[in-house]
Amino acid sequence: MAPVWTRLIRFVGADNNVYQGEPIISSPEITVDKLLDEDSLEAKIITGDDVFSSEAVVTDEIIKVTKLLAPLSKEQVPIIKCIGLNYKGLIAEGGHVTPPYPSVFIKPTHSHADAFEDIPIIKLAQDSLDYEVELTIVIGKTGKDIPISQVGEYIAGYTVANDLSCRKWQMDPSFAGGVRQWCFSKGFDKFGPFGPAIVSSKLLGDRPSLNLETKVNNEVRQSSNTSDLLFHVPEIISFISQGTTLEKGTIIMTGTPKGVAMSQKVPRYLEDGDIVDVEIENIGKISNKMVFI
Repeated sequence: MAPVWTRLIRFVGADNNVYQGEPIISSPEITVDKLLDEDSLEAKIITGDDVFSSEAVVTDEIIKVTKLLAPLSKEQVPIIKCIGLNYKGLIAEGGHVTPPYPSVFIKPTHSHADAFEDIPIIKLAQDSLDYEVELTIVIGKTGKDIPISQVGEYIAGYTVANDLSCRKWQMDPSFAGGVRQWCFSKGFDKFGPFGPAIVSSKLLGDRPSLNLETKVNNEVRQSSNTSDLLFHVPEIISFISQGTTLEKGTIIMTGTPKGVAMSQKVPRYLEDGDIVDVEIENIGKISNKMVFI
């Protein structure tokens, strides 16, 4: 059963308490980050122990939103799964061999970060820091061995994530060794900010075609559409659930399009103080400042 909400946010209210709620949206193209910028974002508080359950209640209690967090807390996310090399444009740009199946890796839950918080970058990861805008699936029902025809029953919705990556530790043989190393290079604390909302698959469907974009200090670096995905949402969920339980609350980053820093003729890696905005139409934008520590 689909969640009781069509959009989910987690936020600080005008009373300084943290809530989860259904934002009050007048039309699909308006996103919560835009309303927050206009100081006009309000939400109906959701009650219940499980926001994915049919027993959760979208109440009539409306509260003003003063700050957007990640739509799920770290405790609500059992694991962060990710797909690499999954946009045809990125594969061509980098001269990669097209994967025959989805390439799967994970981030630990400590990579969880809020939609607008500063990201602390430890010295080990400051060299060759890269951005990746990603459509991110949110699993709303625990399942295993899910056939493609039933995938829609397990999707709560979609959010936006930035799969921050240290390319030196991912690809440089003098650091990563002879085989590309994904989990360490992408799994530092706070290396997976996401938000600003989860938008239900009731609104976006099982194969959403959405524009997505990355800006660094307001300069466009990535611009594409999810129609360029090599493996789309149903194929991803069906593949990674083979013999593997996908718990509700799992988020799945589906890959990034061309335009990453390492693919430039002269790589344009992130520096201290850079502000990275990643945005997907009808879902919204997150914005995070890189802070070298």
